[in-house]
Amino acid sequence: MSHTLLVDGDSSATNVEISYVVVAAALALVALGFAAALVKAVLATGKGTPKMQEIAGAVQEGASAYLKRQFRSLGIFVVVAVILLWLLPVHGTDNETMVKLGRSAFFVVGAGFSAFIGWAGMSLATRANLRVAAAAREGSRTGAMQIAFRTGGVVGFLTVGLGLLGASVVVFLYKGDAATVLEGFGFGAAMLAMFMRVGGGIFTKAADVGADLVGKVEQGIPEDDPRNAATIADNVGDNVGDCAGMAADLFESYAVTLVASLILGKAAFGDTGLVLPLIIGAVGVVTAIIGVVITKLRASDKSGLTAINRAFFISAVIAAVLSAGAIMWAVPADWKSLTGSGLTADEISQIALSPQAVAIGAVILGIVLAAAIMALTGYYTETDKRPVKDVAKTSLTGPATVLLSGISLGLESAVFSALLIAAGVYGAFLLGGTITVSLFAIALAGCGLLTTVGVIVAMDTFGPISDNAQGIAEMSGDIDEAGARTLTDLDAVGNTTKAITKGIAIATAVLAATALFGSYTDAMKVALADSGIKDVSAEVLSMLNLADPANLIGVVIGAAVVFLFSGLAINAVSRSAGAVVYEVRRQFREFPGIMDGTQRPEYGRVVDICTRDAQRELITPGLLAVLAPIAVGFGLGVGPLAAYLVGAIASGVLMAIFLANSGGAWDNAKKAVEDGAHGGKGSDAHDATVIGDTVGDPFKDTAGPAINPLIKVMNLVALLIAPAVVMFSVGETANTGIRVGIAVAATVVIVAAVAWSRSKPVTVDASDNGADTSDKVKAEA
Repeated sequence: MSHTLLVDGDSSATNVEISYVVVAAALALVALGFAAALVKAVLATGKGTPKMQEIAGAVQEGASAYLKRQFRSLGIFVVVAVILLWLLPVHGTDNETMVKLGRSAFFVVGAGFSAFIGWAGMSLATRANLRVAAAAREGSRTGAMQIAFRTGGVVGFLTVGLGLLGASVVVFLYKGDAATVLEGFGFGAAMLAMFMRVGGGIFTKAADVGADLVGKVEQGIPEDDPRNAATIADNVGDNVGDCAGMAADLFESYAVTLVASLILGKAAFGDTGLVLPLIIGAVGVVTAIIGVVITKLRASDKSGLTAINRAFFISAVIAAVLSAGAIMWAVPADWKSLTGSGLTADEISQIALSPQAVAIGAVILGIVLAAAIMALTGYYTETDKRPVKDVAKTSLTGPATVLLSGISLGLESAVFSALLIAAGVYGAFLLGGTITVSLFAIALAGCGLLTTVGVIVAMDTFGPISDNAQGIAEMSGDIDEAGARTLTDLDAVGNTTKAITKGIAIATAVLAATALFGSYTDAMKVALADSGIKDVSAEVLSMLNLADPANLIGVVIGAAVVFLFSGLAINAVSRSAGAVVYEVRRQFREFPGIMDGTQRPEYGRVVDICTRDAQRELITPGLLAVLAPIAVGFGLGVGPLAAYLVGAIASGVLMAIFLANSGGAWDNAKKAVEDGAHGGKGSDAHDATVIGDTVGDPFKDTAGPAINPLIKVMNLVALLIAPAVVMFSVGETANTGIRVGIAVAATVVIVAAVAWSRSKPVTVDASDNGADTSDKVKAEA
């Protein structure tokens, strides 16, 4: 027997099934307990040779210093956001002051959780990479993979544990007002993740590109050769970008999807809808535990990817079965048994399926979508599949054809992936007979997709840990050929798993953004009703009319912002990488003993360059993401702002998949050549694939994955400002001067930030005015 609690939520009393919330919170704590147990298990493994430990210690120190500096910088944005959240109006509640206080407070909680998961992922990864290298050195292929994957499992458990715990606490404390408070929680998680994703991405790819261009192409030395001054920065970047940044990104995907479903759940399923997403999240905890535990490499497995795929699909089936059982237990069999639902009798008559059928169908659809994206992305990025083989083959005709083949692969894969995601969204939409239920079904599909998030996060973190392990082993020189082969294979698997998780993350962004778009229109209706508009539905339809030129302009601006955001991120990597190239060249030129091992490179100089540039360059993309919806909303109105979100979602999903898959294919094509195809290392074909890989680096690890939190940040900003936009646009509170003033101020800041970013000079080597010094460097070395 479940216990209920009568509380005051909106304007009427609401019965909330407290027992479900308590169970969800308890399972969240179980997930955190498993995370602690895995940390202990990982740290108990061997640490390798003293030389390995010395290199790993330098990487740990650099990564920790970067994150500390980044968190200090982001503290300013957090304070400003809290103030703005307090100032923005709240509609539809009798407890406005408490709700605004809760929204601001849980913004800080969401941002704090996102930061903690990023820090924890980085902190453990910088210790696990050493242990993976040590296991490979000892000849344990199975042990090396298990350490890497279980370290990722820690981040996965933290993601589901903290996300579910935060949402459960909000629902427990705020009941009927939980949806509004959760807007702050999701916004905090998404905003910090976006900054960490952009900043970490700039750092890691600036170091990686700079190291490859000078080390591999100009000097002809291996990727992680200790003579290259950028190698430590490259390994640091893997942790602050791919571990910390992506961990925070996947956490915000989980948190925002929960937020979107909880916002819509109350209207569609009443009190049950307010806790059903938490129940599905609790299923995700169980799935994460099973998925991580069963991921083991068998002797018959062709590669580590075989073991990972097997564990993922098994956990997906388990998630589907457990979710169906939980829904049958928690959701009534007929619509009339739902208490607190906002559905009318006419709306209920339009729904063909029962509440249980809608919920089960939506969740299973989301799980199937995750599996389909995994298979499709794997096809386009795995080393043994035809697309990557074709890209590698084009290296025989030079870097231009490598670039062209990679771009065409990315464009093609983006189309099929986008159609797959669109089919998933539309399939979920068809489950509901009314717009309210359909939008909730889309949000539940997102929850279903994220029942496997624990395994997904483990897959993603597996990539940079394997990459770092390979770097530590190569820099130390304390590993034999068999161990090096093991680490190379794991690194190639990691490239594919990273591409897969990026595809799944953008799918969650689309599902969450679509659901949030429905929440945005609901916010419009509430605000219009509060402003005295009599026929709210007719007014909303008029505002959302696509024949209105202002709305078409909104669509174009939304798409354009995604392009500008991507361009800013890639250009930031280009400028910072240029500075790294000149610094590494300078060291080779001025310290000739580096090449024969009698002089030690100044690794710290490159780390400082990447840290400085990453902190400086993340400001403009961040301001664009937050201020562009404000400029459009207050400048053009709530209708064009809705159209702006449509344009951003549509272009964002295509751009993100294109960038991620092109980059992943280029990287694995390079590895195929390094494994001996088309001439192997040192050949012209190898040089061509290195060029492709360096172009793909900011594609797949900076701009591409940052679009995921960008879409959700913009949707949440729009949702938060909608009441204020309506307040200053219609009724007695309309004030054109204030509205236009806010829009102009936001636009001026954006223009000034972009101009400031574009005005930064490209670093030039003062010794030769920027001329190509590669021949000179080689001669002196």
